Amino acid sequence: MKALLASRVGSLRFFSSSSSHRLKNRVPEHQKLFQEDNGLPVHLKGGMSDALLYRFTMALAVFGSALAVFELFRAAMPRKNK
Repeated sequence: MKALLASRVGSLRFFSSSSSHRLKNRVPEHQKLFQEDNGLPVHLKGGMSDALLYRFTMALAVFGSALAVFELFRAAMPRKNK
């Protein structure tokens, strides 16, 4: 039983949250970027990738809304059988 508990503790230590290498803290850089008063809304301050993601999301929302309205209209007006 002691051997089983010892192996469990050893495996928990192996997957600990401490890391042998440190990553650079980039939070202050991002804070400067997003708190800068440059007239842009916060969802576009990240650069070109944010602008493209925003446009894609808006296009997808418009397309989905139009498709929903089309399907509602099609369901309300069934085809006539001849």
